[in-house]
Amino acid sequence: MTIATVARHAQVSRQTVSNVLNAPHIVREETRQRVQEAIAELGYRANQAARQMRTGRSRLIAVRIEPTRDGINGSVLDRFLHGLTETADAAGYRVMLYTATDDDQEIATYDDLLGAYELDGFVLTGTDHGDPRTAWLGDRGVPFVTFGRPWDAPESHPWVDVDGAAGTAQATARLLTNGHRRVAFIGWPAGSGVGDDRRAGWRTTLTAAGLDRDGLHRETEDGIANGERSMRELLTTPAPPTGVVCASDSLALGALQAVRAVAAETAVIGFDDTPVAAAVGLTSVSQPLAAAAARCVELLTGVLDGHPTEPQVLLQPALVLRHTA
Repeated sequence: MTIATVARHAQVSRQTVSNVLNAPHIVREETRQRVQEAIAELGYRANQAARQMRTGRSRLIAVRIEPTRDGINGSVLDRFLHGLTETADAAGYRVMLYTATDDDQEIATYDDLLGAYELDGFVLTGTDHGDPRTAWLGDRGVPFVTFGRPWDAPESHPWVDVDGAAGTAQATARLLTNGHRRVAFIGWPAGSGVGDDRRAGWRTTLTAAGLDRDGLHRETEDGIANGERSMRELLTTPAPPTGVVCASDSLALGALQAVRAVAAETAVIGFDDTPVAAAVGLTSVSQPLAAAAARCVELLTGVLDGHPTEPQVLLQPALVLRHTA
């Protein structure tokens, strides 16, 4: 079975089949689908070794597996990795997973992987201020994209992100529409790019509505216990909130436990729409993770092919309404 066989079956040129296998983004969708159907029907398998010699590509990209933490918000990256693997496979790439406990260990892993494998590039997750990983890869000319913005220099490299501020703004607006006027926010300590972005949506929405934020903000590390403790503090203030927006589902689940423990009528909204949120009926902000993964692959393959697409992609989240709001 050869490329020529596939080309005859799909009634296209051999070059078109080659483009579908090596640079699918430059082929019209209708033609690409016809060629892919011919490949599936004929059972064609490309000779990867020959392809690598011809193109200088391994068709292999690497991405880190994050620590699971409390097992709730870890599912967010799981869904992203699933979408990344599926999209990469459709584009003719394979995904290599690796682990690291911090940025320094991750950079050391880059060095090891690049020395042992002919990697085409990396997809980085969890960006923050002054990210040393992007600087290390950039200095060495290693192709990469990030799922997350470079918070200090937004145009420094290709990235895909979800607008966290828009998500918490939607959540806050929902509570205001339902008549709440004291809406609190439980988030992570200041300095986190993602955390600060999510807090900003709550802050700007209350400000636009002319409402006071004093005493309605709590900062804590992520986790159910921390969310519960922060919510208990808020509920014991002289003017407790009637609604709360949280930076994660873990914090929101803890807040919900505190609310239910004292039978308070406080609306709770989380962020990330994890399976746990769905199971307990928690309203939460959902990230379009499949779309984010697909755009990461599109950006990286565009860089590799020398035809980069839109270098910065900001996707919009959606509020999933359930019983708690």
